[in-house]
Amino acid sequence: MRVRNDFPHRVECRDPVWIPMPDGVRLNARIWLPESAHQTPVPAILEYIPYRLRDGSARRDAMHHHYFAGHGYASLRVDLRGSGDSEGVLEDEYLEQELKDGEAILRWIADQPWCSGDVGMIGISWGGFNGLQLAARRPPELKVVVSVCSTDDRYSDDVHYMGGCLLGDNLSWASTMFAYNSLPPDPQIVGSEWRGMWRERLEGSGLWLAKWLEHQHRDGYWQHGSICEDFSRVEVPILAASGWADGYSNAVKRLVRHLPHLCKGLIGPWSHKYPHLGEPGPAIGFLQECLRWWDRWLKGKETGVEQDPAIRVWMQDSMPPTTRYGHRPGRWVSEPSWPSPNVSEWSLPLARGRLCVDGQRETAAGVLTVQSPLTCGLFAGKWCSYAAGPDLAHDQREEDGGALTFDSPPLEETVEIMGAAELDLEFSANRPVAMVAVRLSDVAPDDKATRVTYGLLNLTHRDGHGSPSALEPGRRYRVRVQFNDVAQVFPRGHRLRLSLSTSYWPLAWPPPEHVRLTVYPGDSTLYLPFRQPRQADESLPDFAEPEAAPSIPVTILESGHHNWYVYRDLAEDVSTLEVINDSGAVRLEDSNLEVVTRAVERYSSRDDDFDSIRGEAVWERKLRRGDWQVSTVTRTVQRSDRDNFVIHATLDAYEGEQRVYSQTWDYTIPRHLV
Repeated sequence: MRVRNDFPHRVECRDPVWIPMPDGVRLNARIWLPESAHQTPVPAILEYIPYRLRDGSARRDAMHHHYFAGHGYASLRVDLRGSGDSEGVLEDEYLEQELKDGEAILRWIADQPWCSGDVGMIGISWGGFNGLQLAARRPPELKVVVSVCSTDDRYSDDVHYMGGCLLGDNLSWASTMFAYNSLPPDPQIVGSEWRGMWRERLEGSGLWLAKWLEHQHRDGYWQHGSICEDFSRVEVPILAASGWADGYSNAVKRLVRHLPHLCKGLIGPWSHKYPHLGEPGPAIGFLQECLRWWDRWLKGKETGVEQDPAIRVWMQDSMPPTTRYGHRPGRWVSEPSWPSPNVSEWSLPLARGRLCVDGQRETAAGVLTVQSPLTCGLFAGKWCSYAAGPDLAHDQREEDGGALTFDSPPLEETVEIMGAAELDLEFSANRPVAMVAVRLSDVAPDDKATRVTYGLLNLTHRDGHGSPSALEPGRRYRVRVQFNDVAQVFPRGHRLRLSLSTSYWPLAWPPPEHVRLTVYPGDSTLYLPFRQPRQADESLPDFAEPEAAPSIPVTILESGHHNWYVYRDLAEDVSTLEVINDSGAVRLEDSNLEVVTRAVERYSSRDDDFDSIRGEAVWERKLRRGDWQVSTVTRTVQRSDRDNFVIHATLDAYEGEQRVYSQTWDYTIPRHLV
């Protein structure tokens, strides 16, 4: 990463800046402004997220927004209502109030004397979401969006549900926001009102996990904010970016497909990170790419972005399995449109234990069954990798013992795929509620198996996510199970492996009871998106090296610790995955604020007892400055039995050593075909 101090424009930073909302609530902002904007108004860039600009995202904000301001843009970082130092209460994700506030912010920015009236939005994850959602509302001030690691579909392709299956990350993410929402504003910014504002948040934010579990199917709750409901609402250019290790890579190609004249796509090898901070590497000069978009759509300069390929992705080379990569070998490839005429469908019929690469179906394939242990999934990694620990999938031989597997013969030629594999599966089940997890692995000559991509499907959702229906035990059904998008090289001499399991815990919450699937391989086929290498890929221009403005000075007071542990209690037959996410303690020197963040998550099961499934997340957060010290401890436990999800949560808040607030939540939420 090149840290730049030499910019075309001198920059001033304004903090705090208060943006009034129509109902009188004030939102807190930090603005980086070119000094020349006082004489010559400039376009503006907005990042609008809940991650506490004073202490949560401060280091990253300085790197990005000073950079944009140094290149002639007013750049703003605004905390959502009820987050950071903004007034009000944050009650859930992407509410109508959040989007109305966003429109008001855009109007306020455009009315400022230093602004030309044109605004772009940038954001990763939450900020990428609301950029897309605001674009679909067509505020006249918004001219361009850069959306990173986001989605157009809040039900089918977000942290909550995948293929109609409840994700373990739903609990993890709910616990993360539970901890964020428990923190007070900074008295250095809001003054003596901070205690009252804190109390309002503690009492009003609520337990989001219960809300999300109350909406187990695709309904109006999830349709709100899902721009896939009507892509035609979007009329501004969009740069959509993600990474293969991220949970949101699938949305990039959908956006390119449904917004063909507006959207360009970029997918690297990265986890849930901005591409210039991308892990696994290689990172790229993403802020320079953003400038190309800002300059074209906010200043009218010819930067060539319209001539860029529709989509550009990192074609990953084969690698041995490991839970963390520093770098993924590969190369950049591109397609002029998506779907691409350069990608064809390769049919691999299933046979008994085999994939038929020649496309010839075996007439006497027979019948196979699988009933996976609950521990099938302990080495699956995280639905969305944050590169904050060894959170990628382990050697798949750890999982394949509990799965039904189909191997190809050693490949006679190197094969490349790009896009989403699909499994056309003929099956029956012995229970009314069942799921299937499908995995595609790259098996090396030494038998090590690297998971390339995977997919999940709640089989009661076989006809759609809006109105699922129970399975009739013993009846044969046909479904299409879609895998996550990927671009991957399978070398000559390696084998392809398809694996099927009836559980994938804790990546996904298991069905209510044991399920045995009967698979009819003679009527089932794996379809791979086969791509021939293109000579045009060799002439793609290189991305610039990553660069950014300096971050704020930070002193590390206590080192952090990130790890994943798998425990097996053989006496009790209990298996536990423990995730440590300890960021240690740091002091932000510009505000003299000390920040402590620690989290532990545990996911466990006993034997094959489906009533023993349990997830727990505990967060501790502290803020200190001189004599002022506050801390919160949040704990969330989720269990289930055949009929219900059961939640127990606690929140304790302290000023110094004195507990000033405590609350407990208990919910029993009926399961509906999940």
